[in-house]
Parts: sequence; C-alpha cells; structure tokens
Amino acid sequence: MPLTSIAAHYDGHQVLLDEQVTIRPHTRLLVTILADTDPDREDFLALAATAFADSYGEDEVEYTEADLNP
Repeated sequence: MPLTSIAAHYDGHQVLLDEQVTIRPHTRLLVTILADTDPDREDFLALAATAFADSYGEDEVEYTEADLNP
C-alpha cells in the first residue's frame, strides 16, 4: 500500500479511523497528534465571533463559532 493519510480521532479509549480502509495485520502506522495547544484559542474565538457579529446589521444572518472555523 502506498503512503496514505487517513483522518482519525481518539474517542477516549482508542484511535478510530474516520474512513473505511483495509489494513493487513502488523502494518506499520505513523500517528500524528494534532492537538490544540493554544490556551488563548477559546478567548480569541469568542472575541472574533463578537467582532464578526458586530460587523453586520440587524437584518443579517446569525453567525456562530462554526462559521469562524474552516
């Protein structure tokens, strides 16, 4: 199998692949942990959401934090 990247997540007990894939037993894997290590991230997102919402008038659609996360 060629080098392949597969999205996955940790459910608190085990790593679960987000895509269906067949892997032979004893296949070597490389795991990269993408952690949010910025302690100010939540404060920044809240501030950005407030500023973003203030940029539009009363007739605009309601924006959420999800709109700020690509």
